[in-house]
Amino acid sequence: MFYKINSVMKKISLQLFVLLFSTAVFSQAGHIMQGVGAVNMSMGGAATGQPLDISGALHWNPAAISTFESTIIKLDVGGFFSSPMLYSTAPQMDANGQPTGQFFTGRTDDDRGTSIMPALAMVWGKADSKHTFGASIFGVSGFGVTFPESTTNPINMPQSMGGFGRIESDYALMQIGATYAYAINDNFSVGIEPTFNYATLELMPNPTANPSPTAGYSSSDKASTTGFGGQIGFFYDSKKGFKAGLSYKSNQNMNDFEFSNTYLDGTTGTSEFDMDYPAIMSVGLGYSKEMFDIALDYRMVDYENTNGFSETGWTPTGAVKGFGWENISIVSVGFQFKGIDKLPLRLGYTYSTNPISEEVAFYNVPATAIIAHAIQLGLSYEASEKLQFDAVYHYGTSDGKTTGQLLNPQMVPMFPPNGAVPGSEVSYEMTTSMIMIGASYTFGKKAEAAPAAE
Repeated sequence: MFYKINSVMKKISLQLFVLLFSTAVFSQAGHIMQGVGAVNMSMGGAATGQPLDISGALHWNPAAISTFESTIIKLDVGGFFSSPMLYSTAPQMDANGQPTGQFFTGRTDDDRGTSIMPALAMVWGKADSKHTFGASIFGVSGFGVTFPESTTNPINMPQSMGGFGRIESDYALMQIGATYAYAINDNFSVGIEPTFNYATLELMPNPTANPSPTAGYSSSDKASTTGFGGQIGFFYDSKKGFKAGLSYKSNQNMNDFEFSNTYLDGTTGTSEFDMDYPAIMSVGLGYSKEMFDIALDYRMVDYENTNGFSETGWTPTGAVKGFGWENISIVSVGFQFKGIDKLPLRLGYTYSTNPISEEVAFYNVPATAIIAHAIQLGLSYEASEKLQFDAVYHYGTSDGKTTGQLLNPQMVPMFPPNGAVPGSEVSYEMTTSMIMIGASYTFGKKAEAAPAAE
């Protein structure tokens, strides 16, 4: 008989809807995507001060779309694969519920498979105008795993045996943006972007719902919600190679998810959970010459002031309050070599800190998609002056295991604040890989202003 874990795991994955198709997409930095589209991903996600394509500019700095003097449409589709691994150790108990001094350890591998990642963007300008407009539909946020029920890993044992059984969830946030940029002069532009968000979330088991004393934690149906936010950006281009950008994406205020829950004994109930998208501050630098482009971005993601992430711990009824994530820093670096005719080559690197501390590792077992180091290799083929094809390969890895103790709300009085089970451990790690291809088509350029009369 194993030590009963009356607690919860919070698990979230990203399922994305772009136009008429729905797909799943997984994040790399916290629960946000490190980049959007093949070009931006191949630059490590850096675009705030170096807008090489419209998708990266629209997502990271609305002011930067002023550099595109054409009407351009871009579509990207990728296949993403992750391989999370979940480990746990629990003390064995005798028939009287006393520790035997021995421990039971196991491992479970994720079996989710490949997910599809699309992105759609468009930018257009008005002739003889300082105004540029854009529109985008991106999957920008999510994480998740599918850990099947196990009899060899204590955390995945059936709930009747003290574990949680199958741990699975799907979370998706699709963001629709309408962007406007104004060129104040030849060097400086500003931009704004109101955003509309649509999200879905499904949990098994559902840690945000009150557990049943006899039937444990419930599973939930797929709930959906909407929300609004915005982004403002500034972009400077010296016209001599040096560029710089600054942008702020506000907290995306989402309505509560409303779940219909089903327990193991067939009883049902409802619950609500409030989870927003965090504010992001981005600063970027760029430098361009005839043969190359360099990009460097720094981002701060404000999880500590975001509903669903700022709180943690148990409610009085044994439900989980939230993830308890810390703010993270993200550094993105990209290099593009243009020395081969019609075939630019790109190399990108992304580093992200881990928002999950040891104290809350247990609550975040479903959120294992925390990648510390990612490298990207990409290229484009300029088929004509109007048509370009892009491709990127991504590989990411966590910086070792995220580790903590198993938690039990019934043990909070003995082991505050979260009821850590003595001698127990839970940990997870993962790698990711992705191949993405894209295409962009240019319809025409903005008319150049007539030269001034002498």
